[in-house]
Amino acid sequence: MKKGRPYPPKKQYSNKITPEYDFNKIKKKPLPEDKNTEIRLNKAIANSGLCSRREADQLISDGKIKVNGKVINELGYKVKPSDKIQFENKVLKREKLVYVLLNKPKDFITTTKDEMDRKTVMQLVAKACDERIYPVGRLDRNTTGLLLFTNDGPLAKKLTHPSHNVKKIYQVDLDKPLTDDDAENIMKGIDLEDGKVFVDDMQILSADRRILGLEIHSGKNRVVRRVFEHFGYEVIRLDRVMFAGLTKKDLARGKWRYLSEKELIQLKMLK
Repeated sequence: MKKGRPYPPKKQYSNKITPEYDFNKIKKKPLPEDKNTEIRLNKAIANSGLCSRREADQLISDGKIKVNGKVINELGYKVKPSDKIQFENKVLKREKLVYVLLNKPKDFITTTKDEMDRKTVMQLVAKACDERIYPVGRLDRNTTGLLLFTNDGPLAKKLTHPSHNVKKIYQVDLDKPLTDDDAENIMKGIDLEDGKVFVDDMQILSADRRILGLEIHSGKNRVVRRVFEHFGYEVIRLDRVMFAGLTKKDLARGKWRYLSEKELIQLKMLK
């Protein structure tokens, strides 16, 4: 926590009403956080939306946190879901789970804060909810399209872990026509510096062969741009049009919306 700001600032609440989701409709195996198991105190504090884990560690060290009426200043202390956690005599409870879908414009970076004071995606969803939400994965500064935000840690981990092969579809605009040979070689798999990448599907969308549709599940950094750079192409525009079954239908560039209950169930049911 920065000097001069010893405690987290008070929240500025919006007038948005976040939807209620019926999680009983979702048939799934219990996630670790659903069980009656212990978690670190700093994580429990962060789950309440009070502050980040790092800031929570500072509050614990300063003796500002009580568990079941007792001051705790031990970093690494673990609590159960039934334990009563307090900060300044206020009982902390886990935040309501929120799911926000953004159609990201260019020139915004995917980070929660930026030391260079550049525009971030968090500015675009600042009024979506009072809870602390985070982007699931990332899109680089010049890439547009779908970006999901949530405070549901287990779901975010599931959607970003390579083992789940989450489908992403991009529209790719190239600086020159894609040749048949290069298209064939891309579909065979590409050896990049951080490992082999496989494209699941690719379609030519324009007569001049400069606009493509690309389906891929790899989560490697800048993977689509690097695939085409490998063959001597420059990606002029890159737009993510589908992510894990979610689409941009009726979602204008720079705008956001809440996930529907149906969409959330589909995400939770992903293998």
